[in-house]
Amino acid sequence: MLAALLYGQEDLRLETVEDPTPAAGEVVIRVGSATTCGTDLKVWRRGGHARMLKPPTLFGHEAAGEIVAIGHGVTHWKVGDRVVANNSAPCMTCFFCKKVEYSLCQNLLFNNGTFAEYLKIPAAIVQHNLLPIPDALPDALASMTEPLACVLHGAARSNVKPGDRIVVLGDGAIGLMFVAALASGQGEWCNQPSTVSGQPFAEVILFGGSDQRLQLGKTLGAVKTFNYRQVENVPALVKELTEGWGADVVIEATGVPSVWEMAIACARPGATVNLFGGCPRDTSITVDTERLHYSELTVKGVFHNTPTYVRAALKLLASRALPFEHLITEQQPLAQLGQVFEAMKQRKVVKVAIAP
Repeated sequence: MLAALLYGQEDLRLETVEDPTPAAGEVVIRVGSATTCGTDLKVWRRGGHARMLKPPTLFGHEAAGEIVAIGHGVTHWKVGDRVVANNSAPCMTCFFCKKVEYSLCQNLLFNNGTFAEYLKIPAAIVQHNLLPIPDALPDALASMTEPLACVLHGAARSNVKPGDRIVVLGDGAIGLMFVAALASGQGEWCNQPSTVSGQPFAEVILFGGSDQRLQLGKTLGAVKTFNYRQVENVPALVKELTEGWGADVVIEATGVPSVWEMAIACARPGATVNLFGGCPRDTSITVDTERLHYSELTVKGVFHNTPTYVRAALKLLASRALPFEHLITEQQPLAQLGQVFEAMKQRKVVKVAIAP
């Protein structure tokens, strides 16, 4: 089969490799659609990822398709089933799994290789994070289950209340998904649904660097958008927009250390700051300890997803309640993957659906 392999920093090659064969408990799917992701872009630019993969390796982690082969012992699936597989599964037995903190699993199994004609799904993912795709849901939308699951997990950990004023820093696909989920209150992450009919669940203010993406943010529910290149002082503007207080919740979705610091500066006393974007390894930030202490800030990192939010994400996508299809800028064949990553680097596209 034709597959994409990552060899190092911005070194992505299309090669012919052997078709995968399922071992016991595994399945193989024919990839119908594999969507690109900001994490893929970061990994491509950095040449690897401390947790998810080490080059040289098959590349890509969002996909939907059809089962074409089944390993021994798989009884709940059959050839021809349309499925979406999360890119990971927890072990269910370690210290953190026993505390139901699945994203912290010490043995979290990651699976890469969606930019290929076929994808083998390991047994643990088959058992815990392989889901049937509803008939009316296209593969390209179903393949966004994994990033949306991460966003719903992040939303659930952000202490959001109805009517909160939320600042989202970053207009990539993840930031835009946060806008949609937080503005609507949808995705089974919210324990306090809004009681005001016809009103947004929360007021989301989006900062980003692309006017086109900011306009998309408005389509997804942002009440105000700002191009940070045209703002002299983002925290000062946030305070101006919030009667001098700052945001109730701040979501950092860029993975840039200086923006982590900006996120904390945008928060009101008592706020929650979700440092969601993963920064490069061995980076650090500076925090004003007096402000952190006396303003009683909650500053947290949130990583990845859990089986609960994988299911919630697929359910939300299938409902078509939110227009996530607008995130898919275009569709391209696998042969154009190199050009797609160059376009992502230049921020010409948000997500691209690759059809192997």
